[in-house]
Amino acid sequence: MSTKSHIAPNPATAQAFFQKPIEGPIFMLNFLKFRAKADYSSTPALQPKGTTMSGQEAYQIYMTKMEALFSQMGSEIQFMGKAEAFLIGPETEQWDAVLLVKYPNKNAFLAFASHEIYLQNSGHRTAALADSRLLPMLPGSIF
Repeated sequence: MSTKSHIAPNPATAQAFFQKPIEGPIFMLNFLKFRAKADYSSTPALQPKGTTMSGQEAYQIYMTKMEALFSQMGSEIQFMGKAEAFLIGPETEQWDAVLLVKYPNKNAFLAFASHEIYLQNSGHRTAALADSRLLPMLPGSIF
């Protein structure tokens, strides 16, 4: 894994993505690496009182809080599961989990990422993750 962690979008990359004329459904593939211990130092008010938890437990809180918002945005979790070592790829790059979410369109994803509920609870995600990747994917033939 790289020594630099990636938790939030790169602003220039995000701007370029949202300026593209993309129509129809979009799938977001998340690669997740959890912290051994959740780090709520940037959002202490979100940390459940008197508890220490793993990054995986903090991410579960985040996902529970996002459940209704996914539904409201017309989004669906297509897959969530434990990641194994790559069969093709760097041996040093390892992920704990993957999450695949389908959004009706890129505007639904933007609405999700800027929604008050997401913004109020994204600190659970930040506390949970040591590193992540987010890969937008579009359906259709590549040929």
